[in-house]
Amino acid sequence: MSIKLVYFAWVREKIGLDEEEIALPEHVKTGADLIAFLAGRGENYAEALQFPNAIRIAVNQEHVEHDEPLAGAREIGLFPPMTGG
Repeated sequence: MSIKLVYFAWVREKIGLDEEEIALPEHVKTGADLIAFLAGRGENYAEALQFPNAIRIAVNQEHVEHDEPLAGAREIGLFPPMTGG
């Protein structure tokens, strides 16, 4: 399954990409699986995703929990917690 990944804020800065299109391996079924998979793609990904529980996930522009299935996703956004003010 090929999917568009979009990175925001310091996740984008640490990974060094705004977005990318990748083919997900079969074992990547949930947001948590995706974060674990991406963290293994290199030092910049590992640094950006070193605290997986702090990463927020949006599937097709809707916030989801880490255990939500990714089936049917066309776009997945990864971003740090939002702060307000």
